[in-house]
Amino acid sequence: MLAVVQRVREARVDVGGATVGAIGAGLLVLVCAEPADTEAQADRLLAKLLKLRIFSDDAGKMNRSVQDIDGGLLIVSQFTLAADTSVGNRPSFTGAAPAAQGERLYDYLCRQARMAHPRVGTGRFGADMQVSLVNDGPVTIPMHITA
Repeated sequence: MLAVVQRVREARVDVGGATVGAIGAGLLVLVCAEPADTEAQADRLLAKLLKLRIFSDDAGKMNRSVQDIDGGLLIVSQFTLAADTSVGNRPSFTGAAPAAQGERLYDYLCRQARMAHPRVGTGRFGADMQVSLVNDGPVTIPMHITA
């Protein structure tokens, strides 16, 4: 799975003018399933997200996780993370999982996140979403979880 993790002060996702997911301080996670991905990659991604120490401690060092700060997770599907721009000027998205597989893994990741963490918001798979955020730092980390 591919993910881009952003440490945020707040973030929200709107669909059709209505907010479908929002958090205060925490992590905005843009996520894309790849064709070989299974629930195992989603589980590893979630475990990494919950323990990723990118929030400042009292000394100002990045030493706390989203769990440590009691922050939120906002998980948004984004197949464009799999863009291949190596040829021409129009990206190819063949590196993304087919829509049915992507949706199944996204839904699985969101369900598991809700069971493991008290504050989880989500986007809506396949929707035209507007994502608003206040990036904190900024801290933006790309992740690639493989088999």
